[in-house]
Amino acid sequence: MAVDIENKSNLSKWHHLSLDRVFKKLHTDKIGLSDAESQKRLITYGENLLKQPKKRTAFVRFLSQINNVLLYVLLAAAVLTAILEHWLDTGVIIGVVIINAFIGFIQEGKAEKALQAIQTMLSLHARARRSGRFLTIRAEKLVPGDIVLIHSGDRVPADLRLFEVNSLQVQEAILTGESTAVNKAIDPVELNTDLGDRSCMAFAGTLVTNGTGMGIVVETAKRTEVGKISSLIESVQSITTPLLRKVNIFNKWLTLMILIVSISIFLIGIFVQGYTIDEMFLATVGFAVAAIPEGLPPVLTITLAIGVTHLAKHNVIIRRLPAVETLGSVTVICSDKTGTLTHNEQMVQSVITSKAFVTVTGNGYEPKGEMLIDNKLINPREFDELITAARAAILCNDSELTSSENSWQLHGSPIDGALLAFGSKAKLNVNFERNSMPRTDLIPFESEHKFMASLHHDHAGHGYIFVKGAPEKILDMCENQFQNNEVVPLNVEYWLDKIESMAERSQRVLAIASRATDSQHIHLHFDDVKSGLTLIGLFGLIDPPRAEAIEAVAKCHQAGIEVKMITGDHATTAKAIATELGIKTNGSVVSGHDLDQLSDEQFRSVANKTTIFARATPEHKLRLVRCLQDTGEIVGMTGDGVNDAPALKRADIGIAMGQKGTEASKEAADIVLVDDNFASIVQAVEIGRKIYDNLLKTILMVVPTSGGEALVILSAIMFATVLPITPLQILWVNMITAVSLSIALAFEKAEANIMQRHPRAPEESIFSKYFIWRLVFVSLILVVGTFILFNYEYSAGTSLETARTVAVNTIVFGEIFYLFNCRRITESSFSFDGFIGNKAVLISVGLVVVFQLLLTYTPLMQTLFRTTAIDISAWSRILLFGAFLFLLVEIEKFIVNNYFRQRKSVIPSFQ
Repeated sequence: MAVDIENKSNLSKWHHLSLDRVFKKLHTDKIGLSDAESQKRLITYGENLLKQPKKRTAFVRFLSQINNVLLYVLLAAAVLTAILEHWLDTGVIIGVVIINAFIGFIQEGKAEKALQAIQTMLSLHARARRSGRFLTIRAEKLVPGDIVLIHSGDRVPADLRLFEVNSLQVQEAILTGESTAVNKAIDPVELNTDLGDRSCMAFAGTLVTNGTGMGIVVETAKRTEVGKISSLIESVQSITTPLLRKVNIFNKWLTLMILIVSISIFLIGIFVQGYTIDEMFLATVGFAVAAIPEGLPPVLTITLAIGVTHLAKHNVIIRRLPAVETLGSVTVICSDKTGTLTHNEQMVQSVITSKAFVTVTGNGYEPKGEMLIDNKLINPREFDELITAARAAILCNDSELTSSENSWQLHGSPIDGALLAFGSKAKLNVNFERNSMPRTDLIPFESEHKFMASLHHDHAGHGYIFVKGAPEKILDMCENQFQNNEVVPLNVEYWLDKIESMAERSQRVLAIASRATDSQHIHLHFDDVKSGLTLIGLFGLIDPPRAEAIEAVAKCHQAGIEVKMITGDHATTAKAIATELGIKTNGSVVSGHDLDQLSDEQFRSVANKTTIFARATPEHKLRLVRCLQDTGEIVGMTGDGVNDAPALKRADIGIAMGQKGTEASKEAADIVLVDDNFASIVQAVEIGRKIYDNLLKTILMVVPTSGGEALVILSAIMFATVLPITPLQILWVNMITAVSLSIALAFEKAEANIMQRHPRAPEESIFSKYFIWRLVFVSLILVVGTFILFNYEYSAGTSLETARTVAVNTIVFGEIFYLFNCRRITESSFSFDGFIGNKAVLISVGLVVVFQLLLTYTPLMQTLFRTTAIDISAWSRILLFGAFLFLLVEIEKFIVNNYFRQRKSVIPSFQ
């Protein structure tokens, strides 16, 4: 018989249907499916497995590195030189292409594993009832209509509609971001209920923390909530970084220009200047090779790789190399709340007794902190009511806290863990208290009665009952209150007012009470606690914001970066935490339900204006990231749960938590914070901005070299003169010297006030007018200097090889001097630090000088590159030209700076 699950109108509505309707629609009952029926459904719906991602072979990944228009031009040049049988030129060009591809292949790292990580979220086995018998079967064999038993410690194997629960609590943080386990029930809820409030459902991949339950399998595989996230990740396309997008645009325009000019000079050379076809083939190849900055891709890659090493020292692991650059251009950070901005640990933040409001400080489950009344430190030992509350919190408690490697591990429920930590902050010894008053009996917490009760006896035989639970429930069970070390009648209005004030602070309120009993009382019954209790106090609990996150948010605002909080938590809690963090709330919080009602245009407007989003689903997070990107924002997204993975993958920079983050979130992210510290993001942004500046300096260093060489070839053809430099010598300059010198700029220190300036505009071009002017200016100096020294040598009667050797060294030493100009883009380099402040610059200059001496004087290099030895007088002219180039650029900086300062306007930059 066909199951009605195929009807799309029923999907995701199981929480709203009565149990009778669920059983009817799935054609099952509490006895379970027969083996024959389960096999039939397995064929219809498939196994309860998530689709595995397609993997690219290593060879395909290697070939993808050559997918670059500039490299296509180089390959075309290699083909042309091969046709002309210039095999050495062909070999060197192909070698350059292979080196570029190999660097990209290595840096790409391991393949995407987000979907495999989510696959591990599903349980391997399940207890299913088939034909009235419970069997342990492999979870992938579950089908809609199966009856499944779950208990504490189990990972839920499929989406279940619960029909039987016994103190069942499920940790759903991987889906909702909620740090507290959810109490489960069997009654249906409203159709539009948020995922985190669907109490009658247990979702695949979530963890049972307490109790037992039984449910009907309603969704399997990709239809489960975790399966939907898997599908979202699969459908999300990762996007390239801002700089690489701009470089790709530059590459396309440069390629088009190279092709047009190459064809033009080929035709002019043959039909106007009278060159032969062979001569013009070589000249055209020389121009193309000169114009292509083939040294740029490896230089950018190596610069980013150096940034990776630097970031690793600051607890930031880069999974995808281009993410280093993106960090510096982030304009918006969308942060998950739980575990990212907060500790993902419950903590007692306030305690109210009949006489005082006590504020408690601390850090998550760490049993260290202070207590204050009216902002004044107190000794809790001096307050009997506070000590009584702390002792009751320790005794009426089923959890343990253990220390491991400077961190505290919780074994039990988050609420109990927070109470234990509070007991230690009150200067009580947990083990001593429990040994002094051993537990005799217990009424465990049940969602139906909303409290837990424990019976204890001290060594003198006195008996005590302690009860903790929902405040409205505990108040109904109390007749008295503890005050001034006495039992006095209960002041109900006082406590109701305090409960309301704590709720307004978005604290989770817990009440604790007690009553004395006799030594013969050894069994605890519900009648023992339904009345006659004495209220001790109220606990206000919250998942507190990280102290360092508060500072980090402030630094983000200072740096012009907007922080938005996207959480699965309730609106009031989200707003309270945002206020503590210093996030600009703009007076409103938008819930997931509100987002569902918006049109695309309204959604886009809300995405830009709102900073707090509560009860957000994975689809909402993904849509928010996309909307922000559509309006030109560079979006960073932080998170630690499976529910964050799709948005992490889509964001310009996905940031996962290293300690508490799921494998799915780490594999979907671009970077991982080793210490789960939001503050590390600020350091990463600062380093990212520095790296971006250094990348610009690198481009400013490399591109004029190619431009100068191309103009040298173009000028020679236009004026019908001999080529001052050969295509092979051009490759030498571009790949050896240009790379060696440019790498040094990756070690430059951050510019002053780097975190006080706003992020660069996403639409801003790399090549501003001033940037282009500098490139043209330096290129022309190189062209003029190279031609002058080449013609001087050649007209003096030296050989063509000697004149070309002088030309090659002129270009290289011009670059060496220009390297010092590039260390300061607009500021003067005439300073002690400007000359020797970067040891990497001095080392790279030394290496290049050695390379040039080898090129000029060793027989092997002379044979390969057709160079000859040159005398000391030629070297003096070369060095004089280099110093002249450095001086001209510094004069240009001085004129530009003074021109704009006199007009009191912003000095132009390349950023």
